[in-house]
Amino acid sequence: MIVGTVKEIKNHEYRVGLTPESVHELTAHGHRVLVESGAGEGIGAHDALYEKAGAEIVATAAEIFATAEMIVKVKEPQAVERAMLRPGQILYTYLHLAPDPEQTRDLIASGATCIAYETVTDASGGLPLLKPMSQVAGRMAIQAGATALEKAHGGRGVLLGGVPGVLPAKVAVIGGGVVGFNAAQMAAGLGADVTILDRSPEVLEKLGMYFEARAKTRFSNRANLAECVAEADLVIGAVLIPGAAAPKLVSAAMLKTMKKGAVLVDVAIDQGGCFETSHATTHADPTYIVDGVVHYCVANMPGAVARTSTYALNNVTLPHALRIAELGWKEALRRDPHLREGLNVWDGKVTYRAVADDLGLPYTPAEEATA
Repeated sequence: MIVGTVKEIKNHEYRVGLTPESVHELTAHGHRVLVESGAGEGIGAHDALYEKAGAEIVATAAEIFATAEMIVKVKEPQAVERAMLRPGQILYTYLHLAPDPEQTRDLIASGATCIAYETVTDASGGLPLLKPMSQVAGRMAIQAGATALEKAHGGRGVLLGGVPGVLPAKVAVIGGGVVGFNAAQMAAGLGADVTILDRSPEVLEKLGMYFEARAKTRFSNRANLAECVAEADLVIGAVLIPGAAAPKLVSAAMLKTMKKGAVLVDVAIDQGGCFETSHATTHADPTYIVDGVVHYCVANMPGAVARTSTYALNNVTLPHALRIAELGWKEALRRDPHLREGLNVWDGKVTYRAVADDLGLPYTPAEEATA
């Protein structure tokens, strides 16, 4: 198969779909790999490293879109990239379609076969291709929140861990999944006063056993959530409904109860955000203030630590890429029901129910695509 990867063009996105090591694996299996010149610069992987791994360096993204049978990316294709997709071409990347009707319409119109990293599952019901970026984003959320709390960045001027004789910051983490766990780990490690909210008794039990006295857990209902948000110096939004738009758990009314200079970090912004006052920002201009509360809503947080993120991502995406290249997408999805869960758009149809439901579009079961 001819596999291509292009330079990411989203604002301050430095990750790349394939590392030189991944290229080496693909070429060792007999596949032809095209890499846009400069695609790996953000992770310190220069064109010469890709050539040494067996890739062909191509001058423009347009040439790769015109030639490659499968495009391997990191972020959702931007409008100029979507215009270059063609019927039957495989797109393998993060998509986050539920809050993005324009992208969804363009992918439907393209006729491409679009496999989304974030909805591929595993035998335990987890999201293995989303997990490493959730780990990165959860840890980064505390770094970003700590910086935003500084007075120079609009915050209250509070140090997360405090100092002897001065109380630490109160951190509320909404959601105890992969993002929430990693955020709580970092915050507790810095000495903050951490509370994790979740609706699953099993998750709360596991978190309680892990953190013991280093973090508190609370059942996430409206009253508990409102109380924690009002008391917090830093709130981390770490809620996920696979493939669907995130629920708006923190309302504009709740925002008015918060301390002036408190900080919200919305890690769910890729799926539309879990704060009512959230809108996506970029690394170039990461924060804004509503009712005196600082909002950090960067939609590609892991892009700031591109090398760590790219290698973590390739560890989990490459095995599926190899399988798709070896078997063709239809046979690969037929054999692996977990990979089949990643199929979001095919032949002008939406094949992931949560996306279809959220956007009011007809739903076609992915099984029809592989029949």
